[in-house]
Amino acid sequence: MSETTQNTSAFRIFGQPKMAILLLFGFSSGLPFYLTSKTLQAWMTTAHVDLATIGFFSLVTLPYSLKFVWAPVMDRYIPPFLGRRRGWVLITQILLLLSIAAMALHDPARGLQMLAINAIAITFFSASQDISLDAYRTDVLQDREMGAGAAVFVLGYRIAMISTGALAFFLADRIQWPAVYAVLSTLLVVGIATTFIAPEPVLSDAPPKTLFEAVVLPFADFFQRVGPRAVLVLLFIVVYKYSDSLAGSMTTPFLLQAGFSQSEVGAVFLGVGVIATIAGVVVGGAMIGKVGINRALWIFVVFQGLSNLTYYGLSLSGKNHAFMVAAIITENFGLGLVSAVMTAYIMEMCNKRFTATQFALLSSLMAASRDILVAPAGKLVESTGWPGFFLITVAMAIPPLVLLPFIAPWSRDVPIGAAPHTGETVPAKVA
Repeated sequence: MSETTQNTSAFRIFGQPKMAILLLFGFSSGLPFYLTSKTLQAWMTTAHVDLATIGFFSLVTLPYSLKFVWAPVMDRYIPPFLGRRRGWVLITQILLLLSIAAMALHDPARGLQMLAINAIAITFFSASQDISLDAYRTDVLQDREMGAGAAVFVLGYRIAMISTGALAFFLADRIQWPAVYAVLSTLLVVGIATTFIAPEPVLSDAPPKTLFEAVVLPFADFFQRVGPRAVLVLLFIVVYKYSDSLAGSMTTPFLLQAGFSQSEVGAVFLGVGVIATIAGVVVGGAMIGKVGINRALWIFVVFQGLSNLTYYGLSLSGKNHAFMVAAIITENFGLGLVSAVMTAYIMEMCNKRFTATQFALLSSLMAASRDILVAPAGKLVESTGWPGFFLITVAMAIPPLVLLPFIAPWSRDVPIGAAPHTGETVPAKVA
């Protein structure tokens, strides 16, 4: 295949109707994210709730980290309408809309317990929607579509985060916070309408017959399919984005200590930083379609590690606004690249019989490097200083490079142990 044909094929994938569906589903997935974090914190602050209580409310997001616990239910049971994947999507979307709208019934100044229960309900149904949408996205795509599918979904997710976050604060200056949540809940109609018109993935093999099978068989399938390299695959998922996660966990303290104001840092992160991440996701999806997922894994992890050299240079040069903007753009663009390719890789490793469970489990390992393994970052800075710390983050791109020949050899089209993905669907039906 010529380079021109490869380029045309890569971008033609983005124009498929299913990509528009995934963009809208990504929007539906990203819509609730800030409603139990930033916007809820703002509401509680204006209601004069003390900071300690606001801090403890971060625990309401715990269901996002535990979604693998109930994911097998969505592999085992098939709703009596819309099919195995869309049926669960619709159920979670309706419950999510109702739980967000129910926030309009609360007043943080008078009762925090019921507010907390409602917020937990939102995160539970949001995490459940993510389980069903992750499974749908994986089942509806062919191997060569994985990168583009992951990219447009993340694009929709980011658009929802930005737009709903901004809209919430805009509305809060004009109407009361309870009314803000009532208005934002109606945006779920976008996802619900999409669910009715989306095609349903075809499941060639029967789903698990019992809940026990739905819990046990995903593990058995994974270790049998991947073989002795299974442990290496799991380790690879943990360490692939660690270079970026480690650096990202300390960039804000670094920039503030370097003399930049909070307004400067916030403006760049929320402005060109977000745009760079979205650009990275889109470019990453196109490149995966062109060069294949294996080669993309190699190229992107190298870019990710080297991108942290911009922060190393900034730590040596001192306060330099242009350098700071360049560092944030480069690092966030790299984040977009590795996010797209790692999502596509996890999708490749999921068997369609157990997509909900396997994707939830594998993605929780990816989150471990972001949420747990970055904990020593502050101690590393204290021990080595900022230049030494950022050099360590560059070096953290080496472990995944060492593992890649055993996981996704450059000469292969798909990773070792990948499950087959035909992307076969049937037209949308209501029942």
